[in-house]
Amino acid sequence: MATLATSVMLMRWQILSAVLMFMASTLNVQFRKSDYQALAFISSGLGIAASCWFATGLLGMSLDFAATWTHIKDVMLEIMSHTPPEWPMVIT
Repeated sequence: MATLATSVMLMRWQILSAVLMFMASTLNVQFRKSDYQALAFISSGLGIAASCWFATGLLGMSLDFAATWTHIKDVMLEIMSHTPPEWPMVIT
């Protein structure tokens, strides 16, 4: 029993993402049958996001959103510092 509880605790995020993938797939099928194309597209996107989360969890990779956002901000500021002052130019 302790082994089962430990495995559930260690795999909780992978189990949650697998359940989310299943629910997104089921919703996608139901929405397509009911001719709700926009909702089917949204559920497909959620399924893809859950599958990426599942894959990164199995590979042991973690996504640090704060560090990623800081890096993107620093790169954009560096790129913008190299643009000419008259950019964007309007050619008339």
